[in-house]
Amino acid sequence: MTDHSDCNSCNDSSCSAKSQNPQENDEAFQARQRLESRLCNIDQKILVMSGKGGVGKSTMAVSLALALSKEGKQVGLLDIDLHGPSLPTMLGLNKQPIFSNDEGIVPLEFEGIKVMSIGFMIQDVGQAMIMRGPMKHGAIQQFLADVNWGELDCLVVDCPPGTGDEPLSAAQLLGKGAAAVVVTTPQDVALVDVEKSISFCSELNLNMLGVVENMSGFCCPHCGEVSNIFKSGGGEELSAKRKVPFLGKIPLDPRMVLSGDSGKPFILEHPESEAAQALTNVARKIR
Repeated sequence: MTDHSDCNSCNDSSCSAKSQNPQENDEAFQARQRLESRLCNIDQKILVMSGKGGVGKSTMAVSLALALSKEGKQVGLLDIDLHGPSLPTMLGLNKQPIFSNDEGIVPLEFEGIKVMSIGFMIQDVGQAMIMRGPMKHGAIQQFLADVNWGELDCLVVDCPPGTGDEPLSAAQLLGKGAAAVVVTTPQDVALVDVEKSISFCSELNLNMLGVVENMSGFCCPHCGEVSNIFKSGGGEELSAKRKVPFLGKIPLDPRMVLSGDSGKPFILEHPESEAAQALTNVARKIR
């Protein structure tokens, strides 16, 4: 990977950041150059999405980032849920300050992963972030362009639920080559909304890496009986219907909640568990 932290050091004459567009003023041109020079150093960009809230997107994003990092990849993890950022709590980083230097905003690190979230910039965790579309777009652009990500094999982007401003801005800013993983739970009430995320990817020409079915069966830790609390197989059926890859099923494990609340990711705390192994297998397929 070649460092293109300065657009003037790039020898690619076909790069769109080399010349100013007629409709751009100098400030917009410089902002676009700054963004594209950062993205040039990131090989793969993966959005973790869902049309439904509460399906485990953040758990999937964290697990994917950790699994890739354990295989020797240089990984970044960006939280663009501007109204309800989860990563600071899930990684135990909610009391860590951030700072800037001459190279930009310095991301925090967790197990070798570079992490950024708007949650790091909020003093009061109960404070509401009241933002309209243009402000959201500007915040996400700043996270991509002004954070010193360095050279990355992969940037994992944890999106809020739905197909609105945040995933749209991320997909547009990341540009050609970005891809998406869509997370669902098996029941119809989730699948109806999650299918919209697949449609979103299709309309934006965003590469669909596949669907993950989360909360697929609960194995009782006492008796071993498996209960399909949210049914089972819905994610597989959706994948077949929309002709996209199915990446796997993740069973429910009550320890996952405790891990998320304690800031100790489940995939590290309980690597021997069926759920952690399923998460790792999904990450390998995505890789």
